Amino acid sequence: MTYISPISPGFSWYEDTVGERPEYPSLEGDVTADVVIVGGGFTGLSAAAHLAKAGVNVVLIEAYRFGDGASGRNGGQLGTGQRAGAEEMEAEYGFERAKALFDLAEEAKAHLLEFAETNAIEIDFRPGHLNVTHKKRELPEFEEHAEAMTARFGYPHLSMMDAGETAERVGSTQYVGGVRDTGTGHIHPLKLVVGTARVAGAAGAKLFENTKSTGITSNGGKIRVGTERGSITADKCLIATNAYGADLEPVSAAHIMPIGSFIGATVPLGDDSPVLPGGESASDSRFVVRYFRKSPDGRLLFGGREIYAVDDPKDISIHIRRQIAEIYPALKDVEITHAWGGYVGITMPRKPFVREVMPNVISSGGYSGHGVMLSNFTGKLYAEAVAGNRDRLKLIEDMKIPPFPGGRRFRAPLLFLALNWYALRDRI
Repeated sequence: MTYISPISPGFSWYEDTVGERPEYPSLEGDVTADVVIVGGGFTGLSAAAHLAKAGVNVVLIEAYRFGDGASGRNGGQLGTGQRAGAEEMEAEYGFERAKALFDLAEEAKAHLLEFAETNAIEIDFRPGHLNVTHKKRELPEFEEHAEAMTARFGYPHLSMMDAGETAERVGSTQYVGGVRDTGTGHIHPLKLVVGTARVAGAAGAKLFENTKSTGITSNGGKIRVGTERGSITADKCLIATNAYGADLEPVSAAHIMPIGSFIGATVPLGDDSPVLPGGESASDSRFVVRYFRKSPDGRLLFGGREIYAVDDPKDISIHIRRQIAEIYPALKDVEITHAWGGYVGITMPRKPFVREVMPNVISSGGYSGHGVMLSNFTGKLYAEAVAGNRDRLKLIEDMKIPPFPGGRRFRAPLLFLALNWYALRDRI
């Protein structure tokens, strides 16, 4: 029987190809732990795996199934550095701190690949990424970025592409240039979720699915996480719900906003297809970004962000096919076999949000579309903090993340207006 996530629309190609997806029990009764984790995506599972390997008694609960949120349904692109560009970080924080944040993100990339290899998790990694633009006026900024990465940030893997090379590598003439990144790549995210859960469980973490938190309190040096059929009492807590925790804790909800992200998978295009012949992933410079890549069996996996939630997979297909046709006119009638969505947690400045939101309770999220490597590594950094070294996690904690304006009542309408404005600018 096909499993359909109750919190994310559509049936994904990832679910169709992940192989065995083990189920974990629900929590029944009251338990104690050193650390309780709320949220079974990349951040929570990574933290559980690293904590358990260090001998920490850790309990993790997930309201639905592991990977039902963005961790198991995203575009699979690793990215490079933080979501905000290194030059932007330097302008805000100075070179030394910007370089430290860039290096941390690059370590996150290496760690993800090493973790998968060490633990025999087949994540279908394929190298290469193309960041492209349809606006000639953006090309000088692209070139300056590539030069700065090599000269100032020690990252020699970027090279500028002219219109001809871009057309050849993307398989489309819709873009006027871009930057090729040979130091990154893309993966099958749900395979990483399933594999990380396996590693965490084998190390001794107690993992529970279909166990929704009904509230978190911190009192007298102890954390209590209530559930519908029990509770967990612990010394420390990690909230790792990202875009799906709006009703759980108000500080995170004020700083992290969910927006829908939707993907379609086509039929295999065939060996003679001109689409992305080098196997790289691609994303464009639109504010409402389009991101796409080919699967190992030759399908085009094409994603774009919506301003509002789309609940019907048929609507997702219509929207995605329209975007595909703009870039690849020959595919205007291509069959889309899978269409799905999920919700990405974003922050105002597109930088991750990590804060101690109540005594001994840390919340992490808001990776803003750059979470495949950053969220996994943040879980590792949280485990380091529990062990007594919080210095590296503090690099992220100390970033300036203002709350969304408008409060709980008006922030969603204000974001809707803002995203529509930026979407209009994308067309100019």
